[in-house]
Amino acid sequence: MSSLSAKPPFFGWHIVAATFVLAVFGWGVGFYGPPIYLQTVVERTGWSVALVSAAVTLHFLVGAIVIANLPRLYRSLGVPMVTALGAALLATGVVGWAMASEPWQLFCAALLSGVGWVAMGAAAVNAIISPWFVRSRPAALSMAYNGASIGGVIFSPLWVALILAIGFLKAAIVVGVTMVAAILVLSILVFSKTPERLNQFPDGIRPGPVPAAVSASAVAAMPKGSLWRERRFLTLAAGMALGLFAQIGLLAHLFSLLVPAIGPQNAGLALGGATIAAIAGRTVVGLVMPASADRRLVACASYAVQIAGSLTLLIAGDANATLMIMGVILFGAGIGNATSLPPLIAQVEFGKADVARVVPLIVAIGQASYSFAPAVFGALRTMSPTGLSSFDGAALFAVASVVQAAAIACFLWGRQRRSLPGGTA
Repeated sequence: MSSLSAKPPFFGWHIVAATFVLAVFGWGVGFYGPPIYLQTVVERTGWSVALVSAAVTLHFLVGAIVIANLPRLYRSLGVPMVTALGAALLATGVVGWAMASEPWQLFCAALLSGVGWVAMGAAAVNAIISPWFVRSRPAALSMAYNGASIGGVIFSPLWVALILAIGFLKAAIVVGVTMVAAILVLSILVFSKTPERLNQFPDGIRPGPVPAAVSASAVAAMPKGSLWRERRFLTLAAGMALGLFAQIGLLAHLFSLLVPAIGPQNAGLALGGATIAAIAGRTVVGLVMPASADRRLVACASYAVQIAGSLTLLIAGDANATLMIMGVILFGAGIGNATSLPPLIAQVEFGKADVARVVPLIVAIGQASYSFAPAVFGALRTMSPTGLSSFDGAALFAVASVVQAAAIACFLWGRQRRSLPGGTA
């Protein structure tokens, strides 16, 4: 009995808690921040929505290059160093957004913030969590990714309040210093630990038979290059990219679309409400989804809810605040699942060796694709003669609905040939 009591507790859940905090800052500053930066920079400088949207696009696009090389960076520098460096670059970049007085300065700031945000984004969360969990990975990822949604709940209204109270530059400095300090501490105390170093096993238990529905690790690794000819991979990457393109494109402009109708404070609260809905949506999927569930169908259902939200926003226009809030909540319900479900689909559709390649690739493809969304959606708004002074989101909501319907089609198409040895999928 004494030997059992001396056994150290499983450290994996400490990793989940620390990654939750990482995601709070990562998404709060690097994901939910840019839509507010866009509005603030446009108001401060008088630059066009299309120009500042292009900077948001660069912020996300440059990150896609880093994502594809993230496993290599982890091997070379280690998770703690990469994570702390990412926080520092993100903080520096946001300060640059606040200080930019020329467009080239804004784009330099976007380069820094985009590179830094990747080390605190979806691929980073998955990479940090995966060594610690197999059976419980859906629940662990769900809990960690909920930090992303909490980041939206906290930072969407917080950015607005801080900017109104002390200005964008001081707000960026306060948030940046706090973020870097917190992530540095977590990198030293938590992210420096590995299962091997602590002599622990994934899920806190010794290796045993893993149900095929939970892991496809028994599947032989695919030859290099063959992923690009594999329907499962292509449809998974395309479905994720299309869904995120619609989601990021709309989110990048949603705050400024809501401001004329309900004011900046209420718009910030509305975005916070969207992220509360995202927490609920992701938690339900992470805790309730059976191991045997077809995860592609779950993703399709999540996108369908978002389409309902986009269409509700389209119907609401700028005249019906109730429908507007309802649309934001429906759209928000799928925000988290768009990020967390594709890695879980990869977990059951590919062998263990391939999952380590597939997840960074689909995240990189997704981010490279959605990085153009703010600029594309900004161009759609620029075509409207009303600019930022009135409701000009009809085209954005309609396009978002069509693109997400295409994402559903990709996920469904990939189901046709995805049976694995042993009858699993």
